[in-house]
Amino acid sequence: MDAILEAWAVRLAAESPGALGAAMAYALRSPGKRVRPALVFAAYRACGGDSDGIAGIAAAVETVHTYSLVHDDLPCMDDDDLRRGRPTTHRQFDVPTATRVGFLLVPVAARVLVEACERLQLATGEMGVLAAELFSASGITGMVGGQWLDLEAEGRTLELDDLQHVHRGKTGALIEASCVLGALAARAAPETLAAVREYGREVGLAFQVADDVLDATATSEELGKTAGKDAAVAKSTYVQLLGVEGARAAAVRHAESAVNSLARAGVPLGTLAALARYIVTRRH
Repeated sequence: MDAILEAWAVRLAAESPGALGAAMAYALRSPGKRVRPALVFAAYRACGGDSDGIAGIAAAVETVHTYSLVHDDLPCMDDDDLRRGRPTTHRQFDVPTATRVGFLLVPVAARVLVEACERLQLATGEMGVLAAELFSASGITGMVGGQWLDLEAEGRTLELDDLQHVHRGKTGALIEASCVLGALAARAAPETLAAVREYGREVGLAFQVADDVLDATATSEELGKTAGKDAAVAKSTYVQLLGVEGARAAAVRHAESAVNSLARAGVPLGTLAALARYIVTRRH
């Protein structure tokens, strides 16, 4: 997947000479945990897929995730200087360039997805289903909508149900879609697909709860971004509502629920279970 992203970085820099192409390449070359791509791979394998072409689907997801991080760091949002241990795109270039980079990476993700589907020999209709899943999860009904609600909630204390609603969109939707895209690419049976979707839905919440704990307890060096940002803007978090230990316990419950949904449907646990454990025990 990293090789595919690097190839696209080179391609985009050539297609758009100058600062814009360089900034798109810079964003795509950002290091990271690659949790979402790992979930694409794991779901695909668990559902019987065996083609290396799945790396392209994972790269499309990571391209969407990269766009979201570029915009998330802008002064009008989280106003951050660091991302993954290096200057954010708007600090490395400038705000107008970074804003355009975020917008432009969305159609780039579509191009990456199309090439991957062709390599996997998926039919046009199947490609459309994957595209709808990815871009619904990343748009106003998913990630963008969740981010909007998250910004509106700054300075207010949300009830737990409302906070979960925010984060099922902001963070959970793309994580859920990562799992579903892997299952769709493997042509999973409906009952298997439903179990993988439920796994993704629960592990998406587990990821966000764990993220809230890390923001409150880890250092900027460990995170590769500024720690303590949630408290600084009086943002509602699971730590604020449940305390650190209560939030940790909630993350574990969501991870266990995710794995149980697979077990009930007879989906091989393997890497998916390992990823659920990693998501709630990571330190960055």
